[in-house]
Amino acid sequence: MKKLEIADADVMRIAIQQEIQRSDEARYDHRLHGLLLVTGGQSCRQVAHLFDEDPRTVQRWVRTFEQQGFDGLRDGQRSGRPRALSAEQWGSLKQDLLSAPDRFGLIGHLWDGKLLSEHLRRHYGVALGVRQCQRMFRQMGFRYRKPRPQIAKADPQRVEAFKKTAPSGPPGGG
Repeated sequence: MKKLEIADADVMRIAIQQEIQRSDEARYDHRLHGLLLVTGGQSCRQVAHLFDEDPRTVQRWVRTFEQQGFDGLRDGQRSGRPRALSAEQWGSLKQDLLSAPDRFGLIGHLWDGKLLSEHLRRHYGVALGVRQCQRMFRQMGFRYRKPRPQIAKADPQRVEAFKKTAPSGPPGGG
């Protein structure tokens, strides 16, 4: 039988590895295939080489399977990185965001990622980047409000007339 070849084999190998990493079921199947090769007489080192894994990873699959069976090969719950703020601090910060930033000695009228990052550093001893702070706004249910720019020497009456939203008060301006 003629040996089949895949065009761009290196690229396809990377794509296949990425596909395996995308789902829990694919990772589980990948581990099962590895164990199948080990039970067929391949060494952990050989399987690791074929699967582009570390030999200790394949050894861990074998040990886990021997101790826990098939369920041990499935992905478990991953706790992830712990939150930077405790639940109590989270609630307190939510209350802080209801007040203006200048109440906390910050320069600004509206909260943004930079101000929140500085506030967290000063009052909670937590260092988070601007982007993470922007995510926190969303998680807390706040949305970013961008202040409308004002031209320094603009006539206030003409600015008011030009605004997209109608001025407050009785209709007809009177």
